[in-house]
Amino acid sequence: MDHFHVLLAATGSVASIKLPEIIRKLVSGETETILEVRVVVTKTVSEFVSHEALLEAGAAQVYCDENEWAQWHTAHTVLHVDLRRWADVLLIAPLDANTMAKLSGGLCDNLLTCVARAWDMARPVIFCPAMNTHMWTHPLTSKHVQVLTDELKYLHVPPIAKRLACGDVGVGAMASVDTIVEYTRQQVETYGSEARKRIAE
Repeated sequence: MDHFHVLLAATGSVASIKLPEIIRKLVSGETETILEVRVVVTKTVSEFVSHEALLEAGAAQVYCDENEWAQWHTAHTVLHVDLRRWADVLLIAPLDANTMAKLSGGLCDNLLTCVARAWDMARPVIFCPAMNTHMWTHPLTSKHVQVLTDELKYLHVPPIAKRLACGDVGVGAMASVDTIVEYTRQQVETYGSEARKRIAE
């Protein structure tokens, strides 16, 4: 039975309320592949969901910016590098407009963006945008998505159309949890098969 590590990263979108469901479905899938999930959150995620709720859902650990500095001061290790070494796949769900802009520009001013900047690009990165419709249709958003997909080779799970939390109707809502979990499992299994082939060679 295969065992893989998923680093689930989340930004401050209202869609982060779905994180516990994403975690539960990743860790409890009835397949031959076992997924261990650790979670990295930006500061504003705590406005929507608590660390305790993520742990109760099945996350092995939850990290925020403060953990990076605490680990450095006590163990003199670099958390964003340790997480990159641990993870087989980076799943960013939800990815808000602010962090999307940071990633497309190479900025790394918090734990999540530092993990992304230090990432081993041979491993999959999946991003699932979530934002207001007018943010999604903003001219800069398509440029940011293009950088992430074409230059960085990130894998895109596009947003869907629905009535958003703000009341607007249109594209911008994060894809369904089932879509995200199924796609992530597919990428994990593909990555695992390719990794085994490289080892066999």
